[in-house]
Amino acid sequence: MSDLPPQTTIKRWLVTTNHKDVGILYIITALFFLLFGGVMALLFRVHLWEPGGTGLLTGNQFNQAVTAHGLLMVFWFLSPIATGFANYLVPLQIGAKDLAFPRLNALSYWFYLFSGILLAISFFQGGTYSGGWTLYAPLNVPTYTPAMEATAGGTATVLALVLFVFSITVGTVNFLVTIHRSRAEGLGLWNMPMFTWSWLLTVWMMLFAFAALLAALLLLSADRLLITQYFATEQGSGLLWAHLFWFFGHPEVYIVFFPALGIMFETFQTFCGRRLVGRKWVIIAMVLVAVQSFLVWMHHMFLTTINLEIKTLMMATTIGISLPFDLMVFALIYTMVKGRVRFTTPFLFSLGALVLFILGGITGVFLGAVVLDYEFRGTYWVVAHFHYVMVSGVTALVGGLYYWWPKITGKMYSEALGKLNFAVYFIGFNMLYFPLFLAWETPRRVFHFSEGMTPYHRVATVGAFILGASFLIMFYTFAKSWVSGPDAPDNPWEFSRTAEWAIPSPPPLDNWSGRPSYASGRLEFVEDSPAATDGGVTQEHSATGDEIAHGDGEHADHASIWPLGIGLGTFVLFLGLSGITPFVIDFAEQAAAETGTEDSLQNLIGMSTEANIIYPILTVVGLILLTYVLFKFGVEDFNAPEMAIAERWPFEGVGNTKFGVWVFLASDIVVFGAVIGAFVFMRIHMGWGNWSLETIQWAGLLNTYVLLTSSFTVILALVFAERKNKKGLLATMGATLLLATTFMGVKTYEYTSKFAEGQYWWYGLEYSIYYVTTGLHALHVLLGMAIAIFMIYRILSIDAYLEDHRPVEFFGLYWHFVDIVWVFLFPLFYLF
Repeated sequence: MSDLPPQTTIKRWLVTTNHKDVGILYIITALFFLLFGGVMALLFRVHLWEPGGTGLLTGNQFNQAVTAHGLLMVFWFLSPIATGFANYLVPLQIGAKDLAFPRLNALSYWFYLFSGILLAISFFQGGTYSGGWTLYAPLNVPTYTPAMEATAGGTATVLALVLFVFSITVGTVNFLVTIHRSRAEGLGLWNMPMFTWSWLLTVWMMLFAFAALLAALLLLSADRLLITQYFATEQGSGLLWAHLFWFFGHPEVYIVFFPALGIMFETFQTFCGRRLVGRKWVIIAMVLVAVQSFLVWMHHMFLTTINLEIKTLMMATTIGISLPFDLMVFALIYTMVKGRVRFTTPFLFSLGALVLFILGGITGVFLGAVVLDYEFRGTYWVVAHFHYVMVSGVTALVGGLYYWWPKITGKMYSEALGKLNFAVYFIGFNMLYFPLFLAWETPRRVFHFSEGMTPYHRVATVGAFILGASFLIMFYTFAKSWVSGPDAPDNPWEFSRTAEWAIPSPPPLDNWSGRPSYASGRLEFVEDSPAATDGGVTQEHSATGDEIAHGDGEHADHASIWPLGIGLGTFVLFLGLSGITPFVIDFAEQAAAETGTEDSLQNLIGMSTEANIIYPILTVVGLILLTYVLFKFGVEDFNAPEMAIAERWPFEGVGNTKFGVWVFLASDIVVFGAVIGAFVFMRIHMGWGNWSLETIQWAGLLNTYVLLTSSFTVILALVFAERKNKKGLLATMGATLLLATTFMGVKTYEYTSKFAEGQYWWYGLEYSIYYVTTGLHALHVLLGMAIAIFMIYRILSIDAYLEDHRPVEFFGLYWHFVDIVWVFLFPLFYLF
């Protein structure tokens, strides 16, 4: 599919890979989840009208509403709507025609949409997860949660988060490759627009933070699906989850706020009529915050058993991270002072976001002090502070909607309605959240409160409905603009200087009629030479070492159905997996009875064992569907040419795909690092010498030799591909596949030998850790085997990789990574 159907057809939105279309899909879907999460909030705010827990909801319904609200707003609204803006605007701002990998961009959206659908379905699977959006252990395993949540609904929520992180990972790789390697000629990193800068730092934080969350969710999924014991023991389970979650959770605050900050920078510059004061210092401050965000996670854990010295250190880093934000705030204030302010709707929302964020930041200083945190933690002071920070970001994002609405739609909106929207929003916001500071003695996530807090909660409930009404005004304003608004000029704001305002509103499919260039110091559109547009390279712009540059004039494809297919297949698979736990329990009980190890099943107490045959069927159907669509995705003839002339510092010598593989492997390093770190953490807590796991050492040693040999055969495969030797390439790829099969065979023998002795994954904490860690590695081996089989098929069918050997090299990078991970696992489980 080369040509896209018209935007008025459903087919267009199912097959599109164009970055602007995907951005619109993200924004619309995120706004839907905003409404979903908002309804959850109104439900429990109505419930809190009366003290004593006699309101609208039962205790468990209240917990489900609070948990779903938190998850929806943090994961399915805040980050995705920013991703929508980035999808639409970042390629325009840096002078690219699209993201580096358009099909992966579409795939990230479909993963996102289906993850949200899976979360919604969880309500109808016996009840969604109800243990709070932070999923604290041990409440996150069925043993310690209400009977309703022990059903498939709670597990579906966890799997929905896993699928959401898949979306984030795919999108993050795409944006990092695009921003670092597809900037227009002359556009250095320092000169990128502020929104693009904020998004670049956001995706770098996403890459590592969400990888840590994925590791935590994989361990939790093992506990819920396979009844392992990571978070069901007294051996530091709660503390382990807190470390893993908050290593993600605190950077997530900045992941959410940075895009909003970028919007504030853009709108302040536009509506103050001047460049941001201290621009380079602001960028440096943002970089410092991005780095420091990974060094403050333990301030969320001041009430745990961590020693006081470490808590004091984390208190210092918490105060330290506020200093760069002070610089950013003063830069915005001085930009206003030295500019000529126009109080348009986008600027009002950005200014309101600044005011609200300052208040949120000041109240957060209280929580950064260990002594005060002892008093405030677990109270509504945290709720109020959290919302003043996070929802101030929403305020700026709404401003971004107004700011870029004319560019996206080609229509202007009513300024009177926009300003009314802001007034209602600002009043509702403060009526909702400020009384929660005064009601700080109310415990968080509790469905009743004392009578003395009643006035504050009632004011907050009224404020919630006013805030909700402001969004209805916003939707009405945009609907009215879409139906009858006047046409927007290319640059309705006049002082906008970023590249998206230099083209028509809305932009054409391919963005640019000529090639954007900043070589002269300002934006110009130049025509490519015949050499460049014909796939060649000019003397001035030579091709990089391993990359054949395609010209900007080459026609790019914009449509593919297979990203949707992969999203659907993964969704069906995960939906099936959400209900297989009862079958695992039945198997465990039978196996334990046969081996006399019933006492190892203590973590099953309280779990529902009602099995539904539809779930295994869905699992099988999902696997078959996913296999088929992945194959079709792989063989599809899809063209996404690289820019022939682009700024690529500091990654000039690496092609797009190779750089993408390295970025993906960086995230996978964090996943395995977190899983291995969990092993070390739990072993220390249970006593290093008390580790009672016995492994078959010769099996581990043999598998080490097997995998190291397979790395050698992959290197030989690359040599034969470079020499265009088809027989040699087939032989070495086949040898790699045979060695991988041998590895899995030895691993299967090792597992079955332990099963025969009754040493299953639920047998004890040591066995849970052993099976999950080595099993995660085995899944990577199986994935590598699937890729190798596909590559062998392509070699046999179309003589693939003889003219372009790079895919063999990329496969080798992945395979070497898998082998290196095993080099770490072997001594940990077989020697120590």
